[in-house]
Amino acid sequence: MSLSPNPVHLEELPPAPAVREASRCARPMEPADLPSVGRLFNKAFRRKNEEPEQDLLDYLDHVFLKNPGYAPEHGSMVHKDRTGRVDSALLSLPMSFHASGRRITARLLCAFMADGRAGFAGAAKLARAIRLSQPDLCFSDNASPVSADHWITGGGFILPIQSLEWRRAFRPFQARFERLKETLPAFRHLPLSPILKPADLVAWRLFGASVPQSPLGITSAEAGFDEFFASARKMTERFAIRPDWSREEFTWLMDTAALNTSLGKLRCKVVVNADGVTIGCYLFFGRRGEMAHVLNVLCLEGREFDVVGHMFADLAASGYAAARGMAQPFLMNALMRQRQMSFRHRGYFCMITRHRDIREAAARNDIFIGGLASESWSRLLADFR
Repeated sequence: MSLSPNPVHLEELPPAPAVREASRCARPMEPADLPSVGRLFNKAFRRKNEEPEQDLLDYLDHVFLKNPGYAPEHGSMVHKDRTGRVDSALLSLPMSFHASGRRITARLLCAFMADGRAGFAGAAKLARAIRLSQPDLCFSDNASPVSADHWITGGGFILPIQSLEWRRAFRPFQARFERLKETLPAFRHLPLSPILKPADLVAWRLFGASVPQSPLGITSAEAGFDEFFASARKMTERFAIRPDWSREEFTWLMDTAALNTSLGKLRCKVVVNADGVTIGCYLFFGRRGEMAHVLNVLCLEGREFDVVGHMFADLAASGYAAARGMAQPFLMNALMRQRQMSFRHRGYFCMITRHRDIREAAARNDIFIGGLASESWSRLLADFR
């Protein structure tokens, strides 16, 4: 989120009149609000004070008003000033979660926008309304330092490992160029790849240890969405807190994620051992010769080294220059054993919940959130920024 105004501690909630006041000032987003929210998005994230294009409006409608789990009480919110103008908005995506034996609706908070200083008061009321609602679970996987401070002040907490991004280089020169293109978009159209390919071939011959090797007897194969869904459900059962999507929710997420073609094609793979047993799976975007954006890496407990090792060997052999993804506690040992591996802060992963058992499960890393249950697949981060 780009902005988080001063919140209050959950244990210091104001009396009922204050709750009703916050509710009157902040209300669920409606279809008629989309043009104003789109313009606010352009101004806050694209530094353009202009009307939104239809593509952005259609995407906001599809993701935040047409998702299968939508309900006004769990959806996005807007605040209007005294003239009726939307001066702040909070985009929120509801998701079904399993939480210590019960099913809840969690909220992924995606974009927090205010129209400059004039919108700060409205943004404060939106943040206040979220906290006064005492949510089952709200989270954001890309909060700024200031926002993270406000989450903590408001009774929330940070997941430090999930706040990291891992990167594994396969072709060091092309990988550095991919990172440069992220920092300086003007470099995206420079035709340097044909020049860098011979340099990478030389690097492979001189530093063969940088080429990942697949564990003996481990293979992978392309998988359809249904096969990935079945594998993912089985491999996340060990976590007390985890996504609990219906097939309809999962299909909608996969189809919506696949719209993000700027990151390449969305692909699923299952990892199989020598006996033909599926021990892992991974989901990623990518174009050969460029960066593979890994959304999810899942495995049976105890098979982390096999699945991570094979995934990197497969991505390297398939021609990707590098791979990146969100760090997860259960994968850290396997990730840190890799050569050419680096970790960087990607944005704070923040959570807030009114349930003590959810907080305790997160504190002991008995939680899986990431990939599809994050902003990583959203076009708002790739196409509209």
